[in-house]
Amino acid sequence: QVQLVESGGDLVQPGGSLRLSCAASGFTLEDYAIGWFRQAPGKEREGVSCVSISDGSTYYAASVKGRFTISGDNAKNTVYLQMNSLKPEDTAVYYCASREAILGCSSFPSAFSSWGQGTQVTVSS
Repeated sequence: QVQLVESGGDLVQPGGSLRLSCAASGFTLEDYAIGWFRQAPGKEREGVSCVSISDGSTYYAASVKGRFTISGDNAKNTVYLQMNSLKPEDTAVYYCASREAILGCSSFPSAFSSWGQGTQVTVSS
């Protein structure tokens, strides 16, 4: 049974940093691409970043490129999203999701089949 559990969300001041974790069970990371998405109140869910461990390919949305870094730890079966230089507009519920690695990364939520429950990130002074 595929399961994804996010953690690490918090309240942080503008300019601060957070590291989100996505712990996977029921499958190995090398067989799947893992995406991070976020959804702010009143807005559609949007793709933030994605990694395919098997070939090392990554994707970053233009709004986070240079500030966020995605990585994976095969031993812990966990994907991380390091978020630096956070801005108020980064405030959202962040979700991780999986799709088969052979399909590669995607920025579209509809391309992913399994989702975690989300973790809240609030950037405010």
